Amino acid sequence: MAPIAEQRLRLQLQGLVQGVGFRPHVVRLAEQLQLSGWVANDHRGVVLELQGQRGALERMVVQLLQQPPARARIDQHQRCWVAPEPNPAGGVRILAPSPEAAGASAVLALPGPDLAICSACLAELADPLNRRHRYPFISCTDCGPRYTIQRCLPFERHNTSLSAFPLCPSCQGEYGDPGNRRFHAQTISCSACGPQLLWNGGPVSVDAALASATASLRRGELVAIKGVGGFQLLARADHPQAVRRCRQRKGRPDKPLALLASEGWVQRHCRITPQELALWHAAAAPIVLVRRKQGGVAAGVAGCSPWLGVMRASSGLQQLLLEHCGGALVATSANRSGEPIAADAQADGEALDALADAVLTHTLPIVNPIDDSVMRWAAQGPLVLRLGRGLAPLALAAPCPGEPLLALGAHSKGSLALRLPGHRVLSPDQGDLGAERSLQRFHTTTQQWIQRHRRHPVAIAADRHPGYGSTQLAQALAGQWQLPLVGIQHHHAHLLAVMAEHPCEGAALGMAWDGAGQGDDGTLWGGEGMVVSPTGARRVAHLRPFPLPGGARAMREPRRAALGLLMATWGRDWRQHGEALVNCPCWADWTPAAMEELERSVASGLQAPSCSSVGRLLDGLAALLDLASCSSYEAQAAQRLEGEAQRCWERQRQQQRQPHYRLPLVHASDAAAAQWDWRPLLLHLLADRAAGHRRDAIALAIHRALAQAIAHLAAAQGAQEVLLAGGCFQNALLLELSVAALAQQGCRAMWSQRLPSNDAAVAMGQLLALEARPKTGLAPAAPAHVSGGHR
Repeated sequence: MAPIAEQRLRLQLQGLVQGVGFRPHVVRLAEQLQLSGWVANDHRGVVLELQGQRGALERMVVQLLQQPPARARIDQHQRCWVAPEPNPAGGVRILAPSPEAAGASAVLALPGPDLAICSACLAELADPLNRRHRYPFISCTDCGPRYTIQRCLPFERHNTSLSAFPLCPSCQGEYGDPGNRRFHAQTISCSACGPQLLWNGGPVSVDAALASATASLRRGELVAIKGVGGFQLLARADHPQAVRRCRQRKGRPDKPLALLASEGWVQRHCRITPQELALWHAAAAPIVLVRRKQGGVAAGVAGCSPWLGVMRASSGLQQLLLEHCGGALVATSANRSGEPIAADAQADGEALDALADAVLTHTLPIVNPIDDSVMRWAAQGPLVLRLGRGLAPLALAAPCPGEPLLALGAHSKGSLALRLPGHRVLSPDQGDLGAERSLQRFHTTTQQWIQRHRRHPVAIAADRHPGYGSTQLAQALAGQWQLPLVGIQHHHAHLLAVMAEHPCEGAALGMAWDGAGQGDDGTLWGGEGMVVSPTGARRVAHLRPFPLPGGARAMREPRRAALGLLMATWGRDWRQHGEALVNCPCWADWTPAAMEELERSVASGLQAPSCSSVGRLLDGLAALLDLASCSSYEAQAAQRLEGEAQRCWERQRQQQRQPHYRLPLVHASDAAAAQWDWRPLLLHLLADRAAGHRRDAIALAIHRALAQAIAHLAAAQGAQEVLLAGGCFQNALLLELSVAALAQQGCRAMWSQRLPSNDAAVAMGQLLALEARPKTGLAPAAPAHVSGGHR
């Protein structure tokens, strides 16, 4: 009987397939199935040609698609049968990228996020018999830096900043051994061939570096350490003076500081759930918000927040330092408030000198700076608060090839999104774009992304707010490149970002609730119910407007929003409605003349813009509950309000009467959109506060009223699905109550779980809107000067 002829299969895979151990996985699987051939990274992802029996090849495809490596994701694949080679070489070879890949006109491969140190490397780090014992840059195919060291694609060592560190014979042997877990791991090195530590600019051994850093920290000094994506500023978490010094130098008086901690410390000092612990252990190693217990850290670490942000070590260097110091360390980004994270010891030397007493750095350059990711667990799933190291860049599969498009997002939590054939890719959170240095880094990042993918956009999308730094950059680039520039309404983009993650058929009802964004009527929006699709949006409901005395200043002074609420209810006669209002602590330091001036501005409409923002409503209510009169960081007052409500929710005080508030949906015959009227809620809140009701119970009633308001609009619209978007839905309790209220009436809620719900996702929504625009009638934008914007 003649032997069955071999066949040869060519398979092209796209998705997150580079930097995740995909090629070694192919080699091992193919050898098990007795196949021969080759596999390589290319400009599209991974390509392979395998030869063998037809059945074995079919099983190979099924196993690759159904069980790829743990960190991989296959979004698209194409396969074809090609002519078999008459005398194929045995085994499967990993080939270098072809000249065709290097010279391709477009790079469609996706940059992979950084992967925190894995359990196998942690075990080796602690093993005195292992040659990488206490080696700070330990990594393998399952962990190590990716995006932060990548200069261009495909993901090969010579395309990263590790190219300056040739492998020694021992590492080269591991790299070429299919039986070794570092087989073709692009980021490996050891003490003989890897980067070197520097203490205050001078070379130093690992032991000396750890001893010096530990001694400095124990003295209450601040140490800047070069992390995976940039420098972190470290301090002893149990040292009040060190924490105070950290806040002073960063210009961060109140915002909670993140902690680098061991699992044992977290278990002792936090009330961490199994789901939160799983997030903490994830390959992204994000900062995870968890409920804290008393003690363990200095009072200044978290301030009044009931949560601590804790993360595990993401690199061998962090792990070694944490073990050497013991306990927990404050680990916050090394930057002044509002500026980008420091990433280069020389270029950012002035900033590091102003922040730290000592600097522990190393010789591996960071190509793409990135902050740590921040997450929490809410509504039975993960909630991304900051898209950073380990999570970004984030690619979502797109339904059709499409032209290359660029979206430049918003101003707060800047980000960019790029349309590639088959994918929409979102950058890490770039921070606020108000400072010149931040906007310049955003500009540089945008140019690097376009160069990396060799896909020059044919159109640009931006927010309609003319003062946003991202809008100004979009105008400048569109003018320079002679490209159409399309302005996308802020809240429309918020809701489309949810659609990008959870595709919908046709239009959908959505709630876009945030701090503020420019509305179509020129007022500040932020409490919107909209029917949206990629082609347009229709406002069907919004929060009843109220004035914001001082405009932008109200975003840092919740008491201004409180005054706006009172004057929108009673005008200048608001003092007549209760002694408690007149003596409210939130404006205790305002002189009568200052109050009179603010009242005049509201009455005249000067410097008191109209606002329909749920974020500003929560600010005002928090101020009236004496939770926050001024804020030093975004959403500080709303977070205090959430913390109070959460405490009441956890106590389940069902035996006592709970306040019940409503935001009725009012339909005016002459208005296109209905309004949620917050005035009944305000009146009940003031009455209950005067009657001595618990503040936490009032806070919970506010959250319940907002959730019910969403459900009432959904019922009025007959919606079966509702999109929830905007920074207000970073509030875990509000999100959970809203999802539950909708579910009670058979309505499905959809919200971002991979994307952030805040402004960092706006660029992704802008891409969807830009894709849906007709190609005709788009005129190139006029050039504009690029400078720092403001909200």
